[in-house]
Amino acid sequence: MDHFVIAGAGLAGAKTAEHLRAQGFDGSITLIGSEALPPYERPPLSKGILMGSAEPDSALVHPEQWYADNAVDLVLGSPVTGVDLDSRTVTLTDREIPFTKLALTTGARPRRLEVPGSDLPGIHYLRELPDSLRLREVFDEVGRIVVVGAGWIGLEVAAAARQAGVDVTVVEAAELPLLAVLGPQMAEVFAQVHRSHGVALELGVGVDGFVGADRVSAVRLSDGRNLAADAVIVGVGVVPNVELAQAAGLDVDNGVTTDAHLRTSHHDVFAAGDVANAFHPVLQRQLRVEHWANALNQPAVAATGMLGGDAVYDRLPYFYTDQFDLGMEYVGYADGKAEVVVRGDGLEFIAFWLVNGRVAAGMNVNVWDVVDPIRNLILSGREVDLARLVDPDVPLDEV
Repeated sequence: MDHFVIAGAGLAGAKTAEHLRAQGFDGSITLIGSEALPPYERPPLSKGILMGSAEPDSALVHPEQWYADNAVDLVLGSPVTGVDLDSRTVTLTDREIPFTKLALTTGARPRRLEVPGSDLPGIHYLRELPDSLRLREVFDEVGRIVVVGAGWIGLEVAAAARQAGVDVTVVEAAELPLLAVLGPQMAEVFAQVHRSHGVALELGVGVDGFVGADRVSAVRLSDGRNLAADAVIVGVGVVPNVELAQAAGLDVDNGVTTDAHLRTSHHDVFAAGDVANAFHPVLQRQLRVEHWANALNQPAVAATGMLGGDAVYDRLPYFYTDQFDLGMEYVGYADGKAEVVVRGDGLEFIAFWLVNGRVAAGMNVNVWDVVDPIRNLILSGREVDLARLVDPDVPLDEV
């Protein structure tokens, strides 16, 4: 009997198991995770769970009983430590498990800030459910928090802390939050939202170290100043967990390299989620996306490939955020240098990134039910009438 092993028990791993069963696979499935908890989704960790408006169980991908009901052997708290492609086995700390096909859904880990004092108590990272629950406690215990990094996680944490009544300062090396992702015009929107809610922004300055005796008490900036802090939260990106793949001899480059079918350099090994650097047939480039939608949607394609099919993953990147009174969805792919035009005003608008007169990406802020027409504009690949694009009275499907 075929035995499929899934290394990594997050959203992508659980969804791979789900789609294998949904597509008719009746062989054995083993889903292996390093955490002791059943697979859960990560967006609530910096949103509802962190703010106390959602309970931890709400983040579970499936009820725990689902795995037994669907004959998925769920192995928790025991990471895969090695993969042998010749013998087709994965190694755990206490045993070896054979496989016919293998899916790598090993995700990513927070990038550590390696500066003096980085091991002081009171410095936190957010990646796993216990991290989020601990930060909820921290918000009740302290008066001043410094967030290092003004990316999506850093800004969501800053918003949650501020709404919990904590004084918050965000430190960012770039001149604006999210500058590399959104470009200056849209990055300024997020800066203004945070400032208007009392978040202090220290922009264009780095972190040289952390200060404290028995725990962190200040953040030392690259300009020589010290920022007092009762706690620090670091959010400076993630690193894909490629070590297993690399040691096994698979192609690795900013993630595990795959084709559009999510197949790695080995015919019987697939990758999905944060760890997969997949060829995108629409964008015509390798692309690794560290967002929920990839972990949710790629597994259906990976499962098809494991079962001998030839589906391709061609969904455009999508992500969303909620910060204070700003709710946002983004679809597409564009760098910060594309031309930006805006439909609407204030904090209710749609921004479009244009390349050669064509829509490459769109971001709707407090405007809802428009992702599909924005996606259709992108996929059409046609030049758009700029005046109609920015006119709120013209339906997007008539631009």
